[in-house]
Amino acid sequence: MNQPANQRVIAYIDGFNLYFGLRDSQFRRFYWLDVSVLASKLLKPNQILQSTKYFTARIAGPKGNDTSRHAQQLTEKRKRQTVYLDALSTRNNLTIFEGNYLAKKRKCRKCNAHWTIHEEKMTDVNIATELLVDAFQDKFDTALLISADSDLVSPVRSICELFPDKRIVVAFPPKRQSAQLKKVASSCFTIGRSKLVKSQLPQNITLSNGHILNRPTSWQ
Repeated sequence: MNQPANQRVIAYIDGFNLYFGLRDSQFRRFYWLDVSVLASKLLKPNQILQSTKYFTARIAGPKGNDTSRHAQQLTEKRKRQTVYLDALSTRNNLTIFEGNYLAKKRKCRKCNAHWTIHEEKMTDVNIATELLVDAFQDKFDTALLISADSDLVSPVRSICELFPDKRIVVAFPPKRQSAQLKKVASSCFTIGRSKLVKSQLPQNITLSNGHILNRPTSWQ
């Protein structure tokens, strides 16, 4: 069966995988990223972006009356993330899917020190669910998956096997790769710096209620 002249594309973006790729590349100045624009710049001329789906989880804030430096850092990170997600929510044809953080206790076997870490959960499940549902409902001809999470191998493989006329194209964030995803995807490539430069949100965004969102100063 021939591909349609204009291929429908839905972008699925693993927010944390993308963020850590940017961080490891020392691309802090690109954190203020318009992911819909980025997705559109990764398309071929005969492809049309139908929608962008962004998957993330809210950073857990400090507990109780914790005034430690770590607590302050968490508070600032949460504020920056909230501003960013509010900014993304103003973009057309973009939906944000939120997972959650789970607290886990850790203990040092040598000194018996205890501490708590937070792990992001459900992003891979949410991405897999949306990919499969959209494929079965025939909402795309090509899925653009921005992630290098090998946990997504199974849904990618299943879609390629069940729907041979559909394509799953994986765009790896900077400094991120997955040999397993390479094997099952229709094709793959790494997002280049030039695409990030051209895909930044406006410095200031005015919400419908008049509130102005400013790009975090540490992301300049």
